[in-house]
Amino acid sequence: MVSLAATSGFIVADRHGRIVGRVECPMYGTEPDRPDALAVRAGLFARRRLVPVDAIERIDGVSGVIGLSVEREAIRTFL
Repeated sequence: MVSLAATSGFIVADRHGRIVGRVECPMYGTEPDRPDALAVRAGLFARRRLVPVDAIERIDGVSGVIGLSVEREAIRTFL
């Protein structure tokens, strides 16, 4: 099992296999030692997307890919 805190650089794909971006960093909120979401960026000048933990379907530590259970358009963006 891969810890969300160790997923920086992983590729994130939506439920159809389309690339959302790369994990920039885990985001903490309710608990100081457990991430609530991941900040994902699609490109150098692209806005970040906030991927909540409950949208993650699987994490493949070997290939470095995180599969989501939602479509790319359902993920909120932020600065």
